[in-house]
Amino acid sequence: MVQAILLIDKISAWFGKGFAWLIMVMTLGVGYEVFVRYLLRSPTPWAYDVNYICYGALFMMGGAYTLSRDGHVRGDFLYRLWKPRTQATVEFILYFLFFFPGVIALVVAGWKYAGRSWRFLEVSSFSPAGIPIFQFKTIIVAAGVLLFLQGIAQIMRCLVCMRTGAWPRHLEDVEELEKLLLDEEHREALLHGDEAVDIVRPEGDQTTGGTR
Repeated sequence: MVQAILLIDKISAWFGKGFAWLIMVMTLGVGYEVFVRYLLRSPTPWAYDVNYICYGALFMMGGAYTLSRDGHVRGDFLYRLWKPRTQATVEFILYFLFFFPGVIALVVAGWKYAGRSWRFLEVSSFSPAGIPIFQFKTIIVAAGVLLFLQGIAQIMRCLVCMRTGAWPRHLEDVEELEKLLLDEEHREALLHGDEAVDIVRPEGDQTTGGTR
């Protein structure tokens, strides 16, 4: 089961990291638009369309990847106090009550939405360039399928945790600097044991320091 989880995680990561390159397309597009608009006084008719299409595709296709890394927002003021088995049991139930019905609705609605767009080869109405967007709307279906697949992996994670009492480890990935600093602070406290140690916080951190 753990191998199946890792395989699905890798699939989600492959799509998420692949579509992450759209950030470069957006950066180049915005940079070019600023240059020609304000220096050459000749704005493009396509920059707005290209950027919202790229951002939408990145947002949709990154959903499964973010879920595989447990990166979605969670109101964990109670969740973090529970034992792993309790967390897994609650997540297992909620996935079937809310996640899968929502994702299935997304795929079904997206299929109809994209189908209508393909039938008349829809183009953007936001600019005179007439950028085709029917293929872009197909991403709604693809994102839903990826989320459904990743949801299966999350269900398997819950089953493993309920059986063993510990969550399976996620694949190593990029971490936010804030989390790295907090982990380093925690390691420093553990290394010094029961000694009273002043923990040096990053410059600009206004939280109150203490001893451990």
